[in-house]
Amino acid sequence: MAADEFANGGLHGASTESIARRAGITQAYIFRIFGTKKALFLEVMTASFERLTEGMREAAGDATGQDALALMGARYNDMLTDRSALLLQLQGFAACGDPEVRDAVRNSFGRMWKTVADITGLDAVTIKAFLAFGMLLNNAAALQVSELEEPWSEGVRTRIQSGLFDHITSETNR
Repeated sequence: MAADEFANGGLHGASTESIARRAGITQAYIFRIFGTKKALFLEVMTASFERLTEGMREAAGDATGQDALALMGARYNDMLTDRSALLLQLQGFAACGDPEVRDAVRNSFGRMWKTVADITGLDAVTIKAFLAFGMLLNNAAALQVSELEEPWSEGVRTRIQSGLFDHITSETNR
């Protein structure tokens, strides 16, 4: 409930009154548990990043290298159907003007990076390319490009095939 409100309204636009009403609790109870609206936002935004990161970890299983990256990418793509979680993460990036939010988003993104790096064992340039494609997918999902019949939207929707990142390495990108 809070995730949906923050996904649609962001840190400053979401209403704790609406969150409380949807949850069937009082606004005072929200503040008793979380202290501030920002603390609640940080909680649900961080949890959204964590679900995505853990989903990629689970998808990789025992795989490493490019095989793990392909499995993580497929899971990431599947998880983009959770529009609220996606928008919540984007709202986190949008609210990075606030130092507390920026720190939480940095930590969440850093955990995601570390997870991909630790599991795959791949170099920083490959991980950077992988996560950059992920950010493009985030934006495409937020824009709901699947509803468009435009050449650019069709290009954005093309499936990333296994092996796409094979040539993107620190050695080839100095």
